Amino acid sequence: MTDPRWAVLGTLEAVPALDRPDLVADPVAHALKLLDPADAALVGVAEIDPDLADTAAFCAAYSSPPESSANCVVVAGRRGEETRYAACLVLANTRADVNGIVRKRLNARKASFAPMDDAVALTGMEYGGITPVGLPAEWPVLVDPAVAAAPAVVIGSGIRGSKLALPGVLAAALPGAEVLEGLAR
Repeated sequence: MTDPRWAVLGTLEAVPALDRPDLVADPVAHALKLLDPADAALVGVAEIDPDLADTAAFCAAYSSPPESSANCVVVAGRRGEETRYAACLVLANTRADVNGIVRKRLNARKASFAPMDDAVALTGMEYGGITPVGLPAEWPVLVDPAVAAAPAVVIGSGIRGSKLALPGVLAAALPGAEVLEGLAR
């Protein structure tokens, strides 16, 4: 039986993520090992059908509550020749305010979702599985307050073949994370 902390994964059986490094991308496995062991123990992982990695399909197939899923999007902010990246973690039933608050936080003239090829190459993760766990150290991880306040959220694992579950407060405490009021709309 799955640990009740990971019930947001619906019908899936989850195990501690550290016990199944084969179910996460390499940068995610590395980042999990660097967490305080008590925090790392709060992160569960469950294997899924990679074709069901997109949030709506995942929630429908595995009876996971959509309001407990958080999406991680990579944003590229540009000012002149300089490009800065950030990850935004917002509940799946909201959208990140990329052209408002994220653009301002990055001190960019223009901000947009990073091109898929760039996001995959820079993170070492699969498109559709990018997660705030294990991102490049110089990237801010912008977390919406609703995510931080959630008892547990489902996020990507760095690959399309699994999902992670963890407390929102842990997502807000990941390296580089900052809770940003108004991030989601």
